[in-house]
Amino acid sequence: MSTVPRILLTGFDPFGGESINPSWEAVRTLHGKRIGGHRVVALQLPTEFASSLRMLKAAVRELTPVILLGVGQAGGRSQLSIERVAINLQDARIPDNAGAQPVDEPVIAGAPAAYFSTLPIKAMLAAMHAQGLPAEISNSAGTYVCNQIAYAMLYLAAKRRGVRAGFIHIPYSPTQAAPRHGAASMALTDVVRGLEIALRTAITTPVDRKLGAGALD
Repeated sequence: MSTVPRILLTGFDPFGGESINPSWEAVRTLHGKRIGGHRVVALQLPTEFASSLRMLKAAVRELTPVILLGVGQAGGRSQLSIERVAINLQDARIPDNAGAQPVDEPVIAGAPAAYFSTLPIKAMLAAMHAQGLPAEISNSAGTYVCNQIAYAMLYLAAKRRGVRAGFIHIPYSPTQAAPRHGAASMALTDVVRGLEIALRTAITTPVDRKLGAGALD
């Protein structure tokens, strides 16, 4: 069994009629990469409530990662959005890829209402800005499959000593944004660079920085 600490990095398959999902396109480029003495294991999750949760739980049991970072597409956002909180709620505006559309259901019955990210989100934000990447702290991961995985990662991490977790939403890719007049996008190379910065910062920053990055609305 490998003694190299592992990072579980997840992305999603396409959904909502899209032919690609930039979260997986970015995540898979980092599979097997060594960052700060840790090995990245990339996993594509289906955009399905039930099966994505099963796959995540199985991967955590098998890999015993010390960091879990989920990545998801958020069309309409213009920056790398580092999520601060995930809530114990499934409320799907559209069906998932399996046709399921839960409304007002918990991610995990009987679990806490919400979890805050346990990654150093402010330090990650500052590091991304220092490298010229547009980034923000987001206070809502939504109520779709991305939020479910963000919540489940934090729930699973809370049960394991020394394990930290978080989630980042990314904009459309340029090819997705092209037919959508005025839609924001981000190049894959910048997304990958942002994820590497986030992971390296998470590894080297045990205590987060205290920086103002709140929202007025």
